[in-house]
Amino acid sequence: MLAFLELLQARPGLTGPEIAARLEVGERTVRRYAVRLSELGVPVEAGRGRYGGYRLTPGYKLPPLMLTDDEATAVVLGLLSGRRTGLAVGETATESALAKIQRVLPKDLRERVGAVEEIVALTARAAGNHRPSAAALLTLAESVRRRRRVRLAYRSFSGADSERELDPYGLVFHSGRWYLTGHDHRSGEVRTFRVDRVASVDVTETAFSPPGRFDPVGHVLESLAGVPYRHEVEVVLAVTPEEARLRIPASVAALSPDERGTRMTARAERLDGMAQMLAGLGWSFTVIRPDELRDEVRALARRLLVYAEAPEAGSSRPDE
Repeated sequence: MLAFLELLQARPGLTGPEIAARLEVGERTVRRYAVRLSELGVPVEAGRGRYGGYRLTPGYKLPPLMLTDDEATAVVLGLLSGRRTGLAVGETATESALAKIQRVLPKDLRERVGAVEEIVALTARAAGNHRPSAAALLTLAESVRRRRRVRLAYRSFSGADSERELDPYGLVFHSGRWYLTGHDHRSGEVRTFRVDRVASVDVTETAFSPPGRFDPVGHVLESLAGVPYRHEVEVVLAVTPEEARLRIPASVAALSPDERGTRMTARAERLDGMAQMLAGLGWSFTVIRPDELRDEVRALARRLLVYAEAPEAGSSRPDE
């Protein structure tokens, strides 16, 4: 919407299709931007006919941007960390936004903000190559807020393309990826979709009501824990569920009370990795299934024993 406002200032009179092409959004989105700006007190005129187009009311000037030290720091840090949120906005968009903000700041504050930009280092993992477009994310967010059904062109993990109709309940950012969760009319179930696999999205005018107290974050984490990996694992941990939840994320396993402690249900592609995770927790545990996991735990124990008894480098055992 800010890019739309900037276009109105720089190129008054652009038509809806021209603005839509420049912003890479639909004409319906352009109309929504115009209505929203008017609601915020920015007078947008929409002319009709051959020479019609969108423009700000003649004489209207936007007030200068005035930020406090805290506000400027918050904006800059937000832009810098936003590079790690997996959106396909690119470095150019971030740099241009920072430059625009710095141009309107007082000299002293501009220098202090510039220092933050230069020296702050982020340890969060940068997003990979599979990034959703900002336009798709904004469209989906709007559909969630307005409770409007969407049509998705979606590509699955296996590469299969499909058309979906979805009542979107929420958007969740987790471990460097964006997820959309909602009622999928094709399967008749609440499903989770990766936003970077959404090829296109259209918002319909069909309204829906989400279930009461629906938790998008909880559902996404449970969905990730239930990804159909090769092995189904069931283990009883000798700790309380409260203790277990402090160490085991909901995206890794489902935890439930058991008379012996906590029952952990998970899926795993490799059982040797599951054995290492269980050993690393440092708790007593009982493997319920599969039997192959017991074999992996025994194999890990033998390897650890060999490592523990190995002589230090450069030393030798005395003759017996």
